[in-house]
Amino acid sequence: MIGFRFNWRWLLALLGIGIVCGTILYSQYLAEKIEREEQQKIEQWLAASKAILNPDLTLPNLIRNEQHSIPVIETNEKDSITNYFNLDTLNAAHNKSYLSDKLKTFRSQNPPLEIKWSDSPYTANRYYYGHTALLDQVRYYPIIQLLLVAVLVFFIIYSISTSNRATQNQVWVGMAKETAHQLGTPLSSLQGWIEMLKEEGTTAETVSELQKDVDRLKLISDRFSKIGSIPSLEKSDILFQVQQMIEYIRKRTTSKVQFALETHGSQIVEADISKPLFDWVIENLFKNALDAMEGKGKISVDIKDEQQSVVIDVSDTGKGISASNVRRVFDPGFTTKKRGWGLGLTLSKRIMEEYHRGELFVKHSEPGKGTMFRIVLKK
Repeated sequence: MIGFRFNWRWLLALLGIGIVCGTILYSQYLAEKIEREEQQKIEQWLAASKAILNPDLTLPNLIRNEQHSIPVIETNEKDSITNYFNLDTLNAAHNKSYLSDKLKTFRSQNPPLEIKWSDSPYTANRYYYGHTALLDQVRYYPIIQLLLVAVLVFFIIYSISTSNRATQNQVWVGMAKETAHQLGTPLSSLQGWIEMLKEEGTTAETVSELQKDVDRLKLISDRFSKIGSIPSLEKSDILFQVQQMIEYIRKRTTSKVQFALETHGSQIVEADISKPLFDWVIENLFKNALDAMEGKGKISVDIKDEQQSVVIDVSDTGKGISASNVRRVFDPGFTTKKRGWGLGLTLSKRIMEEYHRGELFVKHSEPGKGTMFRIVLKK
């Protein structure tokens, strides 16, 4: 975690230094260009002053020849193009619409300047001119700079958010592993009590059910111990895993809850899973359904063996989820129940997406009618 923060801080520092250095260098570049143009204008002003005393064609030719930055299109009094300056000569020669398109652009940018050669309205030239590259650079530079700052701010916010999330994850991982460790001692004691019950002649059915509950606690402890580590996935029969979970939950709920399993004729449906974590997801969905139905209704599981994936739909006849809450059901801490931390669905989604590279989402929900969750496991 320390290394993670260290890297992000250095990255942000380098980005900030890069933006500052880029700003300074580019500002200096623009300043030098403006300085050169100012020097050129002063030289032309001095030449004009000299020409007032000694009139000749040197100054006009000088100004005309040294004007190589502003694009200009010359037209007659009917706005027909007669000449152009500082434009792409090759493009103008081969592209018939090049000059007319440029003329439209220049009209929208600046009003034309006009030279009348006589008092007649038919002897005049109009000069349309566009923006220089320097003007465009000065104009758009603040926008580019603002975008760079926005990117930097985004990275800062993202890094802080990621860092906080990583810290929270470490806390949850630590709590989970400590919970698994604390469960170890009472589990050992419970196993001992079960052995004593066997010796004292307690009915086999009672001992068997107690053993199942202890085994379930061991499984829960194993699940918690695996949080934060990469689980190993192995090819398993999804039907068998779901059937086992249905039987376990069925014996621990009221007879008013019915279970239905649809396999579409498949006898075995295989996919790569971590059995303890996959069972945890199914158990969370079943418990969520039981809470929504308040002890009465039907839980249906539909398993489809498709070509590229295994699709598992878990639906209930409970109270459903409002449209405003559908997008929040997987958020940490979100719950509509009076008890619980609202972490079951959050952990389930993370198990499916991060550990199994699958999906878990709300396929459909309607208040008062029920909810369907969908799991997609890639083959």
